[in-house]
Amino acid sequence: MERIKINKRNNWEEKIKEQGFIYYKDYYEEDAAYEFSAKEIDRIDVATAKIFDMCLQTVQHVIDHNLFSSFFIAKEYEDLIKWSWNEDMMSFYGRMDLGYNGTDIKLLEFNADTPTGLFEASVIQWYWLQDFNKKFDQFNSLHEKLVAHIKVCKPYFLDGKLFFSCVNNSIEDYVTVRYLQDTCEQAGMPNDFIYIEDISLNAENQFCQKDGSLIKNIFKLYPYEWLFHEEFGKYLSPNKENCYWVEPAYKALLSNKMLLKYMYDLFPNSPYLLKCSFDKPITEDYVKKPVFSREGANIEIFQSGKIMEKTDGEYGEEGFLYQEYFDIPKLDGKTPVIGSWLIGGETAGMGIRESDNLITNNMSKFVPHYFY
Repeated sequence: MERIKINKRNNWEEKIKEQGFIYYKDYYEEDAAYEFSAKEIDRIDVATAKIFDMCLQTVQHVIDHNLFSSFFIAKEYEDLIKWSWNEDMMSFYGRMDLGYNGTDIKLLEFNADTPTGLFEASVIQWYWLQDFNKKFDQFNSLHEKLVAHIKVCKPYFLDGKLFFSCVNNSIEDYVTVRYLQDTCEQAGMPNDFIYIEDISLNAENQFCQKDGSLIKNIFKLYPYEWLFHEEFGKYLSPNKENCYWVEPAYKALLSNKMLLKYMYDLFPNSPYLLKCSFDKPITEDYVKKPVFSREGANIEIFQSGKIMEKTDGEYGEEGFLYQEYFDIPKLDGKTPVIGSWLIGGETAGMGIRESDNLITNNMSKFVPHYFY
């Protein structure tokens, strides 16, 4: 893997805005790209698939041993999670954040429930490559696999539209959801859009629009740890068979950072996993992470027991995970993290975000890639 400095396209801003990438300011500048060999891409592909298999085995372990309280999930949602798992409810996507040092590939965390960065990984960097150099390839079959997967899921949804939803204060979330809605349109699935804030309950406590019409299928870019604390969260279980939610409720386990601890417990010899514990570090070099957090908030990095870097935030009430520190080499002063995507449980491509610091946060930039 190398970081290559490149020339921006003369009209690059106009092009990406026409494609719908309206939140690119301070996030994407098109002055660099990451170059990989085909062998490296194959290794990332294989690693992603093997890690995902371990993730699924870990979820089964958590369910079999009734470990929900360790994940800080209220008892009232246990049956809903078990039901969604046993019924193999529809899942569209997930993104693993991987560290790569040229030799080893390590799971940093799994954004299984509400990952963003999909639109730029699927669409923006692909069109960039067509202008940059068509002789190269890209690890990116996201769009085709999304459309194909939604076609497969279509018969299993309840009669009616598939709604897409997010909060009414995030442009990035809105574009991500609208892009997914577009893939749904191409798959021939009836669809609509509704903000999370506009979801209502009727007299029978069924999910509906403000006009009273029922919502039978809904994709939500809104984390389960928040949804479980909403007033209408308590109606998820009673409505489980007349309103299908995507992502499914078992993603509350896959997206929870306690997953990292139990994966390491179950697979301590995996070359893809870092040592991880809850409540206290088990290595001298480690990363302290809240059980729940977003955008790299409340992260602390320690080396030889001394703090090297930290971020602020409002997370950490439930406690912290202590994950072995993995040294990602800086390239041109940047720390790159690979976001490896899964569509319907299958590997589908990747996007890269880089940071001037060690911690990837909401100021980290998206950079396109290619391989030869």
